[in-house]
Amino acid sequence: MKTDYKQPLGAIITHFQLTKATESEISEIKHLLANHGVLVFRKQQCTDEDFILFLKKMGPLTFTVGEVSVEHHPNLNVVTNVGRKEPPKSRFHTDSSYFTKPPAYTALRAVTLPKNGGDTLFTNQYWAYETLPAAVKDRLANRTFKHVVSGLDLSDYEEAEKAADHPAFLKHPVSGKTALYMSTPLRCVSVSGLEEEEGKKLISLCYEHSIQEANIYRHQWQAGDVVIWDNGCTLHKADHSQVEGDRTFHRGMSLGYNA
Repeated sequence: MKTDYKQPLGAIITHFQLTKATESEISEIKHLLANHGVLVFRKQQCTDEDFILFLKKMGPLTFTVGEVSVEHHPNLNVVTNVGRKEPPKSRFHTDSSYFTKPPAYTALRAVTLPKNGGDTLFTNQYWAYETLPAAVKDRLANRTFKHVVSGLDLSDYEEAEKAADHPAFLKHPVSGKTALYMSTPLRCVSVSGLEEEEGKKLISLCYEHSIQEANIYRHQWQAGDVVIWDNGCTLHKADHSQVEGDRTFHRGMSLGYNA
């Protein structure tokens, strides 16, 4: 396993096939994710079946109810622009944070890449926490953010989770470091113990602080890429602004340390 570390987060892994990952290598991958947030595995010879087996090694699988699943693989969902008249909307977020136990890990397997564009962007939420103004840290200490579902019609899923509270400052169970754990203000809507207006202002401040350019790693996809990230210490979004052609990925999620 050859590792090329990136700034402000992430690492590119070469000379390694996920399909052959041993128990000790899975442990190494988890620690790399906990410390570097995003891992890019190049030149993977990986079917959906292989992808699922790898994710199961990371922990129990989970799925976002309301998403479109991959045919014959209900644990995976399709991420695509095919058949859309307008580009998909994407804002920096963390996946399914409105779950009581959100996914620790999300992974994308490149299926069809566009001729141009279609990058995925990531932020370092350890850095976001460490560089927050002291007054904001004091105000949010020991408080929670309320996370709610957005962008999905769950009217036919009465049992589906729609909201959960999580610490604003999350101590990562693997790295031991503290991250600013939040999502887009569309999903991160209030702060425990604070009036609505003040809570929304603090959420907006924290979000804009997190997504400044100096804190972003931009991943440019290559054929054969599998990318996995740790939702406990990153935000992510797709950049659809310059996409030319079809863009399709298969996405899987593992509860990992949240199982």
